[in-house]
Amino acid sequence: MGLVLFLGDDDTSSPDVSWSYTGFGVFRRWLAQAEGFALDEMNGFDGQRPWNDVSTVLAPLLNHPDDDGPDLSPSQCATVLPRLQEIADQPQEGSIDPLLRRHVDDARQLVVVLQLCIEKDVDLLFG
Repeated sequence: MGLVLFLGDDDTSSPDVSWSYTGFGVFRRWLAQAEGFALDEMNGFDGQRPWNDVSTVLAPLLNHPDDDGPDLSPSQCATVLPRLQEIADQPQEGSIDPLLRRHVDDARQLVVVLQLCIEKDVDLLFG
């Protein structure tokens, strides 16, 4: 069982991105680290640090329940997209770390899904 992020356009041929729940947690911890904080320190992730204590446009994605909660609106997708693209495009300097390559690939797939949510003016669904 896992988690799929997909367009709310009722088109089953639209691209999506999926993880196991554990994999999604690892992906989000990687994104939080890229933003300069540890996700495990945050409220809702076994920590006490409030979300208003960090400054990141990725908050709608990072501070989201895995399988419940509100969908991300097209405007939230537009807020998250540029920073996620920056992270995905950072040079990896010949890294052969398979986990890092997986995170970059996942980020790039999510970029495509977010771009389509914005273009089609539909929500990003968590399912």
